[in-house]
Amino acid sequence: MAKYLLVYHGGGMAEGEEAQAASMAAWGAWFEKLGPALADGGKPCGQAKTISGDTVSDGGGANPATGYSVIEADSLDAAAGLAKGCPVLQSGGSVEVAETFDVM
Repeated sequence: MAKYLLVYHGGGMAEGEEAQAASMAAWGAWFEKLGPALADGGKPCGQAKTISGDTVSDGGGANPATGYSVIEADSLDAAAGLAKGCPVLQSGGSVEVAETFDVM
């Protein structure tokens, strides 16, 4: 089985304790639903810089990453299907799915 990087873009932190608890519960439920396909739950991302040639820009570019996870799946399509349940989608965000390769 291949590993796939899920890069989260956008979305946002829920406001208020109750909404934050509900958001965390949604993430926990989704991770549980992924079961053994979840290789690394990942982490949220903070400040970013984009390096391009000799240029360094603040802010992470046009669509900065807000977090990541790593899953295992039989194909890119299967990984994309698993990503469709991601809670970041409920808060207006998106998920980029990319296959990773072992090269060393």
